[in-house]
Amino acid sequence: MCASNPAPWSSSYRLVASEKWKAKSAVLGSAVTEAFVEYSKPLANMRVLDLASGTGEPGISLAERVGPGGSVTAVDQSLELLAIASERARNKGLSNFTIQQADAHRLPFPDQSFDLTACRFGVMFFSDVNLALTEVRRVLKPGARACFAAWGPMEQPYWQSTMKLVHQRAGGNMIEAGGADPFRFGTTGSLSNALSAAGFHDVEETHRNLPWTWPGEAEEVFEYACAVAAPFRPMLERVAVEDWPAIRDEAIAAIKRYRIADEIRFRADVIFASGERINE
Repeated sequence: MCASNPAPWSSSYRLVASEKWKAKSAVLGSAVTEAFVEYSKPLANMRVLDLASGTGEPGISLAERVGPGGSVTAVDQSLELLAIASERARNKGLSNFTIQQADAHRLPFPDQSFDLTACRFGVMFFSDVNLALTEVRRVLKPGARACFAAWGPMEQPYWQSTMKLVHQRAGGNMIEAGGADPFRFGTTGSLSNALSAAGFHDVEETHRNLPWTWPGEAEEVFEYACAVAAPFRPMLERVAVEDWPAIRDEAIAAIKRYRIADEIRFRADVIFASGERINE
């Protein structure tokens, strides 16, 4: 909890947070997932790669859409998070969903293996974007599309009510220089430019403003935001223990402005972009 100095970030810390909040975080991202799945245009019998899948979305939703004649391979660097994804898929009775621990920069699949690639909130964190996108293009069949969802700019309610308020107290860099930046593609055209540079054709990009709804209390939103916000860990760990109560109170007051009934109803500015592999 952010009532005191947060614990050091680690894969196990992320796993605990993902387990604790998996039901409510699924609701939080559900509108984005649904819109992104529609944007990806999955068809029956497609073979789909879900890149940076984490705990399973949008891969699980895509598996439901492609049906038993299709398949979804969920890829992430964290085998622990993929285990959660696998369990969620089994609970839904999906036999066409498999997991594979892998790095996006070195995909362990033959050329032209997939009919569609989807990546929700992962592309911003590739250390070498061009290399990773080139790998994605390599494993797509000619005519297949790669679809990406990324955060828009930082100036939006969820982030302003959480990490921005912490930053006002912590000072220094909000995100370490050269570190993972959730808002890397928040500038219009930057993600589509990256796709074009990696050799994709018929590139398109669109901005969406979508529901981002937490089914619970403001206090939970702030705890969740601190628990899973890996790029902000250095900033969080700079905050003095005695400053946390005031930060927490200020954040909760800001978050409560978005409360309607028993939900916290933010809106999320998200970038969707896609490109096609052509015959080469």
